[in-house]
Amino acid sequence: MEGFMRMFSTFFVGLLLLVATAGIGPNVMVAEARKCESQSHKFAGICLIESNCASICKTEGYSGGNCGGFRRRCFCTKDC
Repeated sequence: MEGFMRMFSTFFVGLLLLVATAGIGPNVMVAEARKCESQSHKFAGICLIESNCASICKTEGYSGGNCGGFRRRCFCTKDC
C-alpha cells in the first residue's frame, strides 16, 4: 500500500508540473488593430446603456460604440 501511495504521489506531482508548464512556450505576438473613436452625431441624451450607443453607431457606419467621458457621451468606434 505504501508503494502505491508513493507511486501515485510521484505521478500526481509530475502531472501538476506538466499542466503548469503547458502554457509556457514560444511567445507569439499578435497584431491588434487600432481603434479609432468619434463622438456620435445621432445619439441624443446621456449615454447610460452601451448597447443602445453601439446600435446607433452601427447605423452611422461604425463597428460599435461605448459610453464615456465625464458627460457620458456616446463614442463610436471602428478599426483604423
